[in-house]
Amino acid sequence: MSTPESIPATNFIRQIISKDLAENKHREVITRFPPEPNGFLHIGHAKSICLNFGVAAENNGLCNLRFDDTNPEKESIEYVRAIEKDVHWLGFEWAELRHSSDYFEALYNYAVELIEKGLAYVDSLNADQIREYRGTLTKPGKESPDRNRSIEENLDLFARMRAGEFADGQYLLRAKIDMASSNINMRDPALYRIRRVHHQRTGDEWCIYPMYDYTHCISDAIEGITHSLCTLEFADHRPLYDWVLDNITIDCHPRQIEFARLELKYTIVSKRKLNQLVVDGHVSGWDDPRMPTIAGLRRAGFTPSAIRDFCERIGVTKKDSSIEMGVLENCIREDLNNTSARVMAVLDPLKVVIENYPDDLVEHLEASNHPQIEAMGKRIVPFAKEVYIDQDDFADVPPPKYKRLIAGGEVRLRGAYVIKCHEVIKNAEGKVVELRCTYDANTLGKNPEGRKVKGVIHWVSAAHALNAEVRLYDRLFKVPNPGAEDNFCDALNPDSLQVIAAAKVEASLAGAELGSRFQFERVGYFCLDTEDSLAGKLVFNRTVTLRDTWV
Repeated sequence: MSTPESIPATNFIRQIISKDLAENKHREVITRFPPEPNGFLHIGHAKSICLNFGVAAENNGLCNLRFDDTNPEKESIEYVRAIEKDVHWLGFEWAELRHSSDYFEALYNYAVELIEKGLAYVDSLNADQIREYRGTLTKPGKESPDRNRSIEENLDLFARMRAGEFADGQYLLRAKIDMASSNINMRDPALYRIRRVHHQRTGDEWCIYPMYDYTHCISDAIEGITHSLCTLEFADHRPLYDWVLDNITIDCHPRQIEFARLELKYTIVSKRKLNQLVVDGHVSGWDDPRMPTIAGLRRAGFTPSAIRDFCERIGVTKKDSSIEMGVLENCIREDLNNTSARVMAVLDPLKVVIENYPDDLVEHLEASNHPQIEAMGKRIVPFAKEVYIDQDDFADVPPPKYKRLIAGGEVRLRGAYVIKCHEVIKNAEGKVVELRCTYDANTLGKNPEGRKVKGVIHWVSAAHALNAEVRLYDRLFKVPNPGAEDNFCDALNPDSLQVIAAAKVEASLAGAELGSRFQFERVGYFCLDTEDSLAGKLVFNRTVTLRDTWV
């Protein structure tokens, strides 16, 4: 199994595994990542991926990718392919690719074994009745009238369920455990239900499907999983996990260990709610760069190493906590600061005419791709009589301590000359539309002795600039915990996307590869969109600002 660098930080799960190995409970470590193919993976799944593949790799073990495909109503091959792509993109390779549906026949046979042992029965109660009979946290449940069917009758009914003789919901198979248990999950939980739904792998072969709690533990055991790592909400399900394996004829009994799931502020990681955002059109799709999905983060310009770094930094604990969005954003800032080339882009162009610059002269200036990393090389930036600067880099009425261009003032164009503004041209509405300036030919890349010019701004040559659409993405929600709102959609940030249709970027970006990342100097980190940058159209997505603007 190939994997990126291991995650060295210790935690309680690594301590448990080390102890198990030291005591010779296992000869090797085998884990699994078991997503449901009912949506795209999100940042919370990334934590689980890094943990499962990481602990296996650290101990020279194996990690399987297993799709829990027992609920075909909500599953699709599109989600399967997206999940495979995400795991690969994060830098991991599974030992084996499995599906719970691979084990449907075995799961059925184990259910028959439970019936034969008097530990499962076919029930005719409907959903409302089951809820009524289950009881509450303070009140024990009561037994179903069908609980004491004979083994022979249960075997017959279960076989007929499989044969398709009954309507959806007419019967279900339940475990016979304890209706008075303090753990509601042990009050005769459902094992199988009748559901006539076409399955994306098995077609119409089955009309009964096993429940997750029953399927998961047996699938783990069949695959020889040594440590079944789950999030905390499965802690109350662990007694059922163990009960099923203790009562069927199977050699392996994995150890389930629970850890705190990832809760990230200013976002949600509920698949149901993420799907609602897509269906209701609040985002453009599962890979919208505002989404916390791995596909969305990838399209926004996040790197696999930044996400792995984030998962390492937040650690693995037994206590739920909410992580600041700034932690994730700082991980990608640090990564891109060291790996992204610098280029110049003007998002809100203001034309500057340099009146004393020769009309037909074009200089090809050399610019560094990274000020601290010489190995990233240099590029050529054309300079001519007319350039664009950003509207924000000129102020007709400057605020205090303003260090950019003003009427009668000087400023340096980054890597080029010092210019001085002599005339401000406005349109009929009073908006500044053009500046007339002069340049000092003796200031190319330097300040002459005795002359101080503090302001430095970016620019692009008007004649050579490329047109680009720039999408300024921001946090999707305006409150730290949108899931706590009565309607989480009311917490959507109305400024989460600003589209700039007529930005100007430097000519060197003409050959940029889809998905490549850049720092637009003084603006932020951007990625060339992989979906919409087609047929010569440049579309850049903002990955993150240069500094945290939410502090």
